Amino acid sequence: MKPINWKTKDRITFLEVIVAMEDKELEKIKEEKIKKMLDQAKAGVVKLTSSSFDSFLNSGLPVLVDFWAGWCMPCKMMGPVMEELAQAYIGKALFGKVNVDENPQIASRYGIMSIPHFLIFKNGTLVEKIVGAVGHDPLENAIKKYL
Repeated sequence: MKPINWKTKDRITFLEVIVAMEDKELEKIKEEKIKKMLDQAKAGVVKLTSSSFDSFLNSGLPVLVDFWAGWCMPCKMMGPVMEELAQAYIGKALFGKVNVDENPQIASRYGIMSIPHFLIFKNGTLVEKIVGAVGHDPLENAIKKYL
């Protein structure tokens, strides 16, 4: 005999109960991860990995992502620019960075062939690409368009 769903008076299986519990638990874990990433974002530029990249893009805010590498001198020059912008736009936009040597699958997904390379996302959709060490003003002007 199957248990009864008291709201609908329908019989439900144990598997249906487990699936419903898992869905709720997964949603809770997802919400906690997003909250943690947003808290990190308040502190500046967030280091993104293949496991955190997609959920970071879907935060609801415009996102500027810096694709960089430790051996790249122009990338190192743009690091402080990203930090300045992250501080200036707290609560309005998110800023992340992806090390292309540690996360080649993300770089490959977006066809990153040269660095530094900046991508701007709005609602999880890529809206703009900027290539090179362009400096503060071009990056700021680009992110302002999507606020």
